[in-house]
Amino acid sequence: MTLRGNPRVLVAGNWKMNGTTASLGELRLLTSMLEGVKLSCDVMIFPPAALIMAASKLTRSGLIRLGGQDCHSEPHGAHTGDIAAEMLKDAGASAVIVGHSERRIAHQESNSLVKAKAQAAHRAGLLAIICIGETLAERRGGETMRVTREQLRGSLPERMNSENTIIAYEPVWAIGTGLTPSSDEIGAVHSHIRAELKETIGEQARAVTILYGGSVKPANAGEIVTIDDVNGALVGGASLRAADFIGIIKAYS
Repeated sequence: MTLRGNPRVLVAGNWKMNGTTASLGELRLLTSMLEGVKLSCDVMIFPPAALIMAASKLTRSGLIRLGGQDCHSEPHGAHTGDIAAEMLKDAGASAVIVGHSERRIAHQESNSLVKAKAQAAHRAGLLAIICIGETLAERRGGETMRVTREQLRGSLPERMNSENTIIAYEPVWAIGTGLTPSSDEIGAVHSHIRAELKETIGEQARAVTILYGGSVKPANAGEIVTIDDVNGALVGGASLRAADFIGIIKAYS
């Protein structure tokens, strides 16, 4: 494996539990908007699992890649309602989000489970995007660095590297609220994450992509892109409309 000096820059759109086949019109529109545009970042969309196969037919040009929003740690079995990383791969995904705060909180997912899911992603040949982030109470209590350190160290899969794993910092209190940490606050956490990665995987850490997520929109993307150690964005609601998402993509291009 070649050690790259700079992380890949990625703008990823997490549709969460939103969208039907009619929503793929936005993906079709985004694809047309990107035609002829010289991109300086990768672009990914994470639609609901039910839409991945249909979406893959619209993204064959390679301008946009697809991912899943979660996966089970096992490749198959009696796990009603779950989806295996191998199934996501087969449907057309090239990545999967694991450890999103909405999963950690609503489904009480532990760091060890997130780690197992990230390892499942690697097993299936998928890029694992591991989410970490603190709650508002933890931020106010001065616990941000401790929480992100514990989540990161507990969630990193074995044999991770800059090619198969991305870290996404999403302060829980900023997701869908319209609130965003200051540039200094974001920069401090991202620098902290980079330092923690270096302790874990050595110099390879400088090539790991670290995304920021939490109320990212066209109005603030231009400021966020200038922050040291921010290598892209994990976008929620603003990724549902091509007209909004393209503004964020262009900020990183």
